[in-house]
Amino acid sequence: MQQKNLALVLGSGGAAGNAWLIGIVAGLAEAGVDLTTADLVIGTSAGANAAVQIRSGIPLADLYAATIAPLPPRPQGPGREAVPPRMDAVFVRMREISAAATTQAELQKAMAAYALERDSSFGPEIADQRRSVVAARMPIQQWPERRMVIVAINAETAETVQFDRNSGVDLVDAAIAGTALPGAGPSHIINGTRYMSGGIRSAENADLAAGYAKVVVLAPLSGRTGPLPEGQFEGLRRPPGADLASQVELLRSQGSHVEVITPDDASRAAMGINQMDLATRAPSARAGFEQGKREVRRLGWL
Repeated sequence: MQQKNLALVLGSGGAAGNAWLIGIVAGLAEAGVDLTTADLVIGTSAGANAAVQIRSGIPLADLYAATIAPLPPRPQGPGREAVPPRMDAVFVRMREISAAATTQAELQKAMAAYALERDSSFGPEIADQRRSVVAARMPIQQWPERRMVIVAINAETAETVQFDRNSGVDLVDAAIAGTALPGAGPSHIINGTRYMSGGIRSAENADLAAGYAKVVVLAPLSGRTGPLPEGQFEGLRRPPGADLASQVELLRSQGSHVEVITPDDASRAAMGINQMDLATRAPSARAGFEQGKREVRRLGWL
């Protein structure tokens, strides 16, 4: 198999994970390793947002500075961002689905059915608001020249989809689809088809980097000694083959050199127990930045 050079995989992890990813990549660059030049960047869920940021062409130092900056006040009033729904019932249902699934295909089908079932509970204004908010937060709205993939799931067929610049899909739409959490909001409609987060398939989707000589996986949700507390979407049980260890083993068996970076103790402490808490962004990014500088020495990259 003819292999390409470097693929960068950015895993899911909520607001904390997104910030940690930016911090890690910026810290690595500070220490002399620039991953923004990777031949391929694969983003899943929060990692999809980070992929758009990293591929934007904006200097990493500026991305990092923006991530640790105080958050602006949440917009208020008609036409502004909707108040996020209470997630307790959503997480309970998703955990029930993941506990019952025996294969990844079964999990995706059940999650897709749940997403479509919940769609009727959201008015059309929710989708409009979400698009406005996502578009406003994206540093670019056109696909970059260097290859970038956003992973999503077709909610009607439960099949995995890899959106890229050749998909004929607007980048904003791809980003919304790739982060559409079942039950938390409506699945995202593109050309009449409904899509949901690629995090349902895998928290990292590292196996999609097959064929690359080197694969660097940044996994905000891996490396913990125990599961995330109840109420965390990213803590769903993964059937065999969908877990990161299985995907890394597959890549290595195909000849790829794979390095995995997960949050160290300081980063895990900064990320806390609620991955979706926006208050974790600045501390997670700072901890990731410092960890990134240490990882260069640990991995012997210089």
